Amino acid sequence: MTLQLENVVKRVGAETHIYETTLTLPAGSVNVLLGPTTAGKTSLMRIMAGLDAPSSGRVLVDGADVTGHSVRKRNVAMVYQQFINYPNFTVYDNIASPLRRAGLTRDDIDRRVRDAAERLHIEPYLNRLPAGLSGGQQQRTALARALVKQAELLVLDEPLVNLDYKLREELRAELRGLFAKGNAIVVYATTEPLEALMLSGNVIVMAEGRVLQSGPTIEVHGNPASMRVGEVFSDPPMNMGPARVADGRATVGTELALPLTRHLATLTAGAYTFGVRAPYLSLKRTAADQIAFRGSVDLAEVSGSETFVRVDHNGLSWIVQEEGVHSIGIGTQIEVFLDPRHIFAFDKAGRLVASPGRNGG
Repeated sequence: MTLQLENVVKRVGAETHIYETTLTLPAGSVNVLLGPTTAGKTSLMRIMAGLDAPSSGRVLVDGADVTGHSVRKRNVAMVYQQFINYPNFTVYDNIASPLRRAGLTRDDIDRRVRDAAERLHIEPYLNRLPAGLSGGQQQRTALARALVKQAELLVLDEPLVNLDYKLREELRAELRGLFAKGNAIVVYATTEPLEALMLSGNVIVMAEGRVLQSGPTIEVHGNPASMRVGEVFSDPPMNMGPARVADGRATVGTELALPLTRHLATLTAGAYTFGVRAPYLSLKRTAADQIAFRGSVDLAEVSGSETFVRVDHNGLSWIVQEEGVHSIGIGTQIEVFLDPRHIFAFDKAGRLVASPGRNGG
């Protein structure tokens, strides 16, 4: 099965939820919709699944126009943020429910239910009711019910967002393996760049109802087409600063001088915006060609095994992502090290003109 969106637009009253969008999703592909909460990811998924019809444009399956066809007429399985299970059904019966509706034999149902339960590590809970399960076990049950259907289109709307960190990590790794074994088109919505990278496949970066860029996940991450894509596909958002190139060197802000080496050597004289992701700034020198600058700490926050430090340098704010737990007082003057090999350059229109992934950088 191939799913195509052809010039699809979705309006609700006077508001446009999805601006004109054209996409092709081939069979067996994993496609991550990445964007903030208001990006339009759910609206686009509902059109793909047949839950909503577009205001204009067409939805094609294997070249046939299915625009407006009900979800009941399509081979679709869905998983949502909430743990949606039938409360009076056991785990076994929850997983078996779509197979019974499809009229499969008892032996086929039993085989597929137990196979799905084994893959999602919930075999010991098949006779329990959902109320007796943890949040992670309930979401595994919902996932098993979707996977057992062996649908041609599997839609997952931020399915791990309500789980704790450890459970999210476990399920992300498992889902990647499960998706790779199937031939379904997988559409997975998330606000988290790390989740998109872990699931791999293709990414569709969205913001404010628009598809900003799509393609293989690693390619889009390494070559964000615009500043906005760079911000969305970075957590925390990519550090950005005004830069000017002249006389064979670049100046970021008012005084931070950088050499035009490697991929930056292609830049001509003029004004740019330079961007760098937080992990490529550090509080200690790790390479000989790093550029050092001093700044004042105005925020230091520990998150898990990492510390995020916001540093002000001559009016420019830089976020440093440092491994480990560090106690740094507000107002402390510290040295920050920047590696020019990881800088992105955007032109006046916000378009990417140089990146570490190009020109051998």
